[in-house]
Amino acid sequence: MMQSIKNIFHLGVKELRGLFRDYMLVILIIYSFSLGVYVTGSATPDSITNAAIAVVDEDHSQLSRRIIDSLMPPMFLKPVEITRPEIDAELDSGNFTFVVVIPNNFERDVRAGRAPDIQLNVDATRMSQAFTGSGYIQKIIAREVAIFSGTANASTAAETVIRNRFNPNLTQIWFSGVMQLVNNITMLAIILTGAALIKERECGTLEHLLVMPVNSFEIMVSKIWAMMVVVLAASAFSLVFVIEMAMNIPIEGSILLYLAGVALHLFAVTSLGIFLACIAQNMPQLGMLMILVLLPMQMLSGSSTPRESMPLWVQDIMLAAPNTHLVELSQAVLFRGAGIDVVYKQFIMLFIIGSVLFWISLVRFRKSVA
Repeated sequence: MMQSIKNIFHLGVKELRGLFRDYMLVILIIYSFSLGVYVTGSATPDSITNAAIAVVDEDHSQLSRRIIDSLMPPMFLKPVEITRPEIDAELDSGNFTFVVVIPNNFERDVRAGRAPDIQLNVDATRMSQAFTGSGYIQKIIAREVAIFSGTANASTAAETVIRNRFNPNLTQIWFSGVMQLVNNITMLAIILTGAALIKERECGTLEHLLVMPVNSFEIMVSKIWAMMVVVLAASAFSLVFVIEMAMNIPIEGSILLYLAGVALHLFAVTSLGIFLACIAQNMPQLGMLMILVLLPMQMLSGSSTPRESMPLWVQDIMLAAPNTHLVELSQAVLFRGAGIDVVYKQFIMLFIIGSVLFWISLVRFRKSVA
């Protein structure tokens, strides 16, 4: 038993040394858990930030000025006033995404109870901003007109009071930053373990290991724990220094509890990486298999779209994917401050899925080296 533990430890150290000699993989790890999280997490496609907007104010009234002043940062840049003949040229050149045209006598028509039109020109080639921003602009204009005309405080049968828990300002970067970290953890764990096995097979060192007094179990476990340590350390660094400090995303729960869940998740996905490497014969084949396996796992795990919006049979199938449970655990611990009494089910599922994947991968690995 002690000799087996020593073999696993020394083989794992060998894996770490081999990894740190591969400068491209080291650069990939550093980028994925620093700039990769920051840039992708900050580029929130469903929210609008610093959109370029222009206004054609033909009314020059108090109401038109209120509307212009309400289009303010951080959603929009400071509105630029242009003339009507300049609209097409400015949109064609891409200087503005939105151009609001306030017609003559707009305030007079509002005071008279009429419903005057405001024209909103949108550069729809900037698709994400165009779709989201046009909705924001319509709501802002409607709110200012209602307040100005005195209809905003009209009595209604019921008043809706909205309280947003855990993210009061609905800041999407809080969600996208953490979910990008979860996706990168899954991706890097599969890449590193799969690449380590295929590299040894291509270099012929795997056959050298098999003639030594070590067995396939020890070889596989050594690769798993070595890559788990690297990805776990990188994810802890990214969580503290990138997400919490650089991106200013508040962490509500226990970081140690979250990292414990990440460790179980890594146990599962590193085993999956070994399995894919046993099927693939070389690195290009591993890359193709990763596209077929990794993309559906990430897209359907709940990190991009809520699982509740998916068909029921997809939700049931994705319960077999480890990153589905890591997404639920991450949201509960990091956003809502949940403890082990809330997320113990995710821990159990990650352990079960990891054990099954480890056993399947070990059987396949023994057959591939036989």
